[in-house]
Amino acid sequence: MDAKSNQNSNENNNRNSSRDSNSKPEGFIRVRGANEHNLQNVDLDVPRDALVVFTGVSGSGKSSLAFGTLYAEAQRRYLESVAPYARRLIQQAGTPQVESIEGLPPAVGLQQQRGVPQERSTVGSLTTISNVLRMLYARAGDYPEGQSVLYAEDFSPNTPQGACPECQGLGRVYDATEASMVPDPSLSIRQRAIASWPGAWHGQNLRDILISLGYDVDRPWKDLPQQDREWILFTDERPSVPVHPGLSHKEIEEAIAAGRRPDYMGNYMGARRLLLQTYASAEDAGRRRRLEPYLVVHSCPLCRGKRLKPEALSVTFAGFDIADLFRMPAASLKETLENAVMPERERQGGREAEKALIARRLVGDVTGRLERLTDIGIGHLSLDRPAPTLSSGELQRLRLASQLISKLFGVVYVLDEPSAGLHPADGEALLDALAALRDAGNSVFVVEHNVDVMREAEWLVDIGPEAGERGGRVLYSGPPQGLTDVAESVTKNYLFGPETGLLRERREADGWLTLTDVTFNNLNGLDTAFPLGCLTAVTGVSGSGKSSLVSHVLPALLAPHLGSLPAEPEEESDNAEPAEMTGRAGGDLASLRRMVRIDQKPIGRTPRSNLATYTGLFDHVRRLFADTPLARERGYKAGRFSFNVASGRCPVCEGQGFVQVELMFLSSLYVPCAECGGTRYNAETLEVTWNDRSIADILALNVEDAAEVFREQASIARTLSVLLDLGLGYLKLGQPATELSGGESQRIKLAAELQRMQRGRTLYLLDEPTNGLHPIDADRLLRHLDALVRAGHTVVMVEHDMRMAAQADWVIDLGPGAARQGGQIVAAGTPEEVAAVPESRSAAYLARYLVGVEISET
Repeated sequence: MDAKSNQNSNENNNRNSSRDSNSKPEGFIRVRGANEHNLQNVDLDVPRDALVVFTGVSGSGKSSLAFGTLYAEAQRRYLESVAPYARRLIQQAGTPQVESIEGLPPAVGLQQQRGVPQERSTVGSLTTISNVLRMLYARAGDYPEGQSVLYAEDFSPNTPQGACPECQGLGRVYDATEASMVPDPSLSIRQRAIASWPGAWHGQNLRDILISLGYDVDRPWKDLPQQDREWILFTDERPSVPVHPGLSHKEIEEAIAAGRRPDYMGNYMGARRLLLQTYASAEDAGRRRRLEPYLVVHSCPLCRGKRLKPEALSVTFAGFDIADLFRMPAASLKETLENAVMPERERQGGREAEKALIARRLVGDVTGRLERLTDIGIGHLSLDRPAPTLSSGELQRLRLASQLISKLFGVVYVLDEPSAGLHPADGEALLDALAALRDAGNSVFVVEHNVDVMREAEWLVDIGPEAGERGGRVLYSGPPQGLTDVAESVTKNYLFGPETGLLRERREADGWLTLTDVTFNNLNGLDTAFPLGCLTAVTGVSGSGKSSLVSHVLPALLAPHLGSLPAEPEEESDNAEPAEMTGRAGGDLASLRRMVRIDQKPIGRTPRSNLATYTGLFDHVRRLFADTPLARERGYKAGRFSFNVASGRCPVCEGQGFVQVELMFLSSLYVPCAECGGTRYNAETLEVTWNDRSIADILALNVEDAAEVFREQASIARTLSVLLDLGLGYLKLGQPATELSGGESQRIKLAAELQRMQRGRTLYLLDEPTNGLHPIDADRLLRHLDALVRAGHTVVMVEHDMRMAAQADWVIDLGPGAARQGGQIVAAGTPEEVAAVPESRSAAYLARYLVGVEISET
């Protein structure tokens, strides 16, 4: 297809867009022979200085073209200009599989964040707004009379100069009580009454020391004398005593009297002191989480949870200390700072005038940055919000705001679904931000499934027609309207087809689950109800309280009735203040038997976790390999074919398939292991084959191909069939968890749940299940959710896609705004009833997909 002719024939259509640039794009980027991943020798011309959207079904090759080819090649060219040592290391990582790319400017990639940011990173630190505010307080703050002037570092809790001396800048202090360390006093010390003690040898050592000291370790804890319990738990003494494992106290005394040498000398430490010391020295978040149940957490009495030393908190600006400003939502903070800058102070002369001038300059800088956050739909975030608690969409938009602030020009911005997790009302501001990047002289390339973003594109690249090997072709490249003539495109049906019409039959509630007087985060005294046996969509603008309600309140309040949810690793941050939760659950709880939360957290923290291991199908695969003649001859068991077991894995990369290469001033690179070539296994293990495939060959299969290979293996085929139905046929069985998006992780979790036999009525909780899905894949997902409802289960989902919300039986719309302006039920009812509520910001977008619904004007 001639991209240039498409551009000319549809020029008039482009001019109708409110965000079109004033002039035609000049120059093209020309790609020839792109074969990265599933791309099939793609030739493509796309314009520079334009908003270009890459679309297609999930796994069609969009990211392979935009990121794996265009962005990767731009990076490679940049890195060629650095030192020879760095170039040599870059070459180990390979180059994009493409014959040539002409006209490619330098590129900035803003991908959905796969990893978790540093624990101490916050919205303020990532945008550098924190630094400017600290300078504002240091130079223009109101000091108490007689206090010395402070430096900017004195207003940071992460520096020795600014941290509260009581809590070391954490905002909270930890302690341990008898009740927290001994949860079951009916147990004896030998029965591990002191639950906070470590296990294995260390715990046994402490018990042996107490026996040597003469304490009764077989008597129930509650029956021990109070002074004994106090000493064992809280003593600061560090006695050293001879230890004779397995002997009673009397036998130990006899051994000492007889001059028998002890096995060793043991040093005792009080249980409280040991717990606090172990927690403070724990280097990984997982170990700290294991110890936290035995600790009592209090807000620091000195800084009141604000993390700063008293001298810093005594300095104010606009009547607030700096910690108060950091806790404000960005939109509120902008308004507060603007109102605080008083021009009349500048006319007073002297020190006040100097401070006022400094304040005006610094406030102008801060408010300009805050305006960017508000413009792209994250004005509800506060500066002290820990980065690990942000969604991938919020984090990407935060990085986009930083780029808007930097005012670069002449580069290609490549963005990965920037609308993910964004309400349609906030999407307007995002489109304005993308247009601002383009108008500044940049090329903006966006990988997107959102039809609203597609409609605003000046140039659309549709890739497909399907995923994996049946994709990888450019079906169309040109102005959006031209896509209507492309027969193979499934995207055109959603971009230009009718928006109304239900895909599923509505169901009536057969009971209700009620929540009363809920308070958590920005939810304040909220009452609501969820219909049982139905599909409920919880909607509202970003930051309105949807995830607080569905992902936190519901599981917490229902856990006492339905049993605790499986513990999942939470993102840690020393900045996070644990929010208090109150409320009551009621209604027809007795009809529910289980609760399953399916969120977008990674299915694993390391590359060792993957689709095959998480769903359990890899267990069946390994048993097939263990049952082959060669494996039986060599005595290989199923464990031999796990890359987590030393006997079968590659000794160099230890089963990871890659090694890390440090690049000093750049991010580390992960390159394929030279020993195993990325297969993860040693040569002996790879000699065993099943149906002419090694275990590494199996992990290299995508789901679609694996379904054909294992069609006769019912236990494996069932899992693969569900994964295919959820639009994940393009993923490889061995694809590391760290490479999966939040939406992909959530659908893998859903697949793992759907393959199980369902016993009893279940409540399923999902957080934005359509994130990262093409509309046709969202339809496939909807059919699975509908099947759950038809089987008598209840599904509650947080959703920004109004097309999906229109298919729900019930909609609960939160708002009206974000953060403090949210947390209320704006409307609840059928989609038609909610769409008719003028106060709802979701109503107008919901009505697009409903027949005969009119929105009243407010």
